[in-house]
Amino acid sequence: MEINDKLEDIKRRWEEIGEQLNDPAVVADMKRFVKLNRDYKELEPIVEAFKQYKIVYSNILHARDIIRNEKDEDFRELAKEELEELETEEQKLEKDIRMMLIPNDPQDSKNAVVEIRAGTGGDEASIFAGDLYRMYIKFCETRAWKTELVEMNEGTVGGFKEVVFNVIGENAYGILKFESGVHRVQRVPKTEAQGRIHTSAASVVVLPEAEEFDIELNEKDIRKDTFCSSGPGGQSVNTTYSAVRLTHIPTGIVVSCQDEKSQIKNLAKAMKVLRTRLFEREYSKYLEEIASKRKTMVSTGDRSAKIRTYNWPQGRVTDHRINLTLYNLSAIMDGDLNEIIEKLQTAENAERIKTELEAES
Repeated sequence: MEINDKLEDIKRRWEEIGEQLNDPAVVADMKRFVKLNRDYKELEPIVEAFKQYKIVYSNILHARDIIRNEKDEDFRELAKEELEELETEEQKLEKDIRMMLIPNDPQDSKNAVVEIRAGTGGDEASIFAGDLYRMYIKFCETRAWKTELVEMNEGTVGGFKEVVFNVIGENAYGILKFESGVHRVQRVPKTEAQGRIHTSAASVVVLPEAEEFDIELNEKDIRKDTFCSSGPGGQSVNTTYSAVRLTHIPTGIVVSCQDEKSQIKNLAKAMKVLRTRLFEREYSKYLEEIASKRKTMVSTGDRSAKIRTYNWPQGRVTDHRINLTLYNLSAIMDGDLNEIIEKLQTAENAERIKTELEAES
């Protein structure tokens, strides 16, 4: 494999990081420690695959040596069979390693913040936003991801005008980022007396959760207001000032959280969302740069673009970015998004390979 030297360099870098992570001076510098630990975990799968590749390649050389020099015909036949299997495994490992070497979005491994807002369609749009929220919660459950409700504004006849929640889990952002965009629904609304099909929409924004080390916040730049919670929450609702509203004065960004009965917990959640919103301002520049290089971007295009249609009468879901149509609407609304996301990931990987090849040529 002609990229052996590059892989050896990666292995050496991985070993160096491992040594640094045991250095007390590095452990004391939390920001540096977090970054090195993340780098170590990202490089580890490449190093392990490279180790496996070297074992397979060594076995290939051994099998070829037997075929060349062994006089026992049965032994040589066994070596030929083994060689065929080893060469197939070598090709697969080469392909996997080349894919690993293509740079990922550095945010993919992070937790996610998901924001769903009702769009055109009045009450029906709010109901549909509620359906999307349930769909994502169910999907997160299948992945054993934890979800935390941050903020909600309920619709007048059900669903949500707006709902924001955190998703805590491995590669949550890297998987859910494909959901950013406008989702359109075609069905007979519950509010429609004459049975006519209406088209409504809701927008979904998925952001990588900004860690404490990504954004440095100055307390002097934040105005904190407290107010009484509203909605579900038990006896403390409307009686204690547990809800928190944060205003970032330099940017005007406002975040509120009232899901928890404790003001301290609401403040922690609100701070997390505020960091993420501020981080988004910088991250969007990165997305624009990547989108300019990939013509068919499936995950970082215009968030106002229509990405998917859910057609109730036909039981059909269509993802417009990759021209994928599935006729299992009820399963998808129950959280079965795996096939859609896998095909979107495949499309993105093809784009990444194409971009890499164009850069090399």
